[in-house]
Amino acid sequence: MADRKTQLQENLEATRAEIHRLSERADRKTPELLPVTKFHPAADIALLAELGVTDVAENREQEARAKASELPQLRFHMIGQIQTKKANHVARWAASVHSLDSLKLARALERGVSLAKERGEREGNLPVFIQVSADGDGSRGGVIPSALSELVDAVEGAEHLDLAGLMVVPPLDADAGEVFRGVRQGVDRLSAELNRPLKMSAGMSADMAEAIAAGSDIVRVGTSIMGPRPVG
Repeated sequence: MADRKTQLQENLEATRAEIHRLSERADRKTPELLPVTKFHPAADIALLAELGVTDVAENREQEARAKASELPQLRFHMIGQIQTKKANHVARWAASVHSLDSLKLARALERGVSLAKERGEREGNLPVFIQVSADGDGSRGGVIPSALSELVDAVEGAEHLDLAGLMVVPPLDADAGEVFRGVRQGVDRLSAELNRPLKMSAGMSADMAEAIAAGSDIVRVGTSIMGPRPVG
């Protein structure tokens, strides 16, 4: 266990140093680091907490729910696609959602947060990032550009949701830098319209440099910190 903790500490330090280096090179402010812990055991995540990590991200609701229950000292964020029927669960444990991509899901999360508050399972509102589709193919997650305004209005009108910003995952065949720059412009435009600062959640281990250069506020990094996914 000591060896694993040392390994995680070294990976964390190296990742943070790389983020700082890329930020300086791009003359951008250093973004927040959100470690992605999907598929890794709760014991690993507990070690991250011992190393000072306070927030982690998960992709799958059931896995995240179990880990959040086991590790109440940490804040868990949902970054994967959410089935509407799982919205009530997500509303109970998620510190934020980075993958809101439909009116149907927004309504389900709104109901879920309201219910969680009534039951004493949650205190505050749920911050949400709207996931945008870079190529207009909503089947992979993300709202198409023509539907973004309507979804923004729905979140702004919700009593229990707070719009935190926009999230994007570039398609594999896309120019990641171009995608990130476009979303950064969208975040800045919305910030001006709503008269408050919103954030951009973008960049993973493979495209972190492009995301930081475009002005990402939150990078979601898994492999560089946690290492390869456990086998079996």
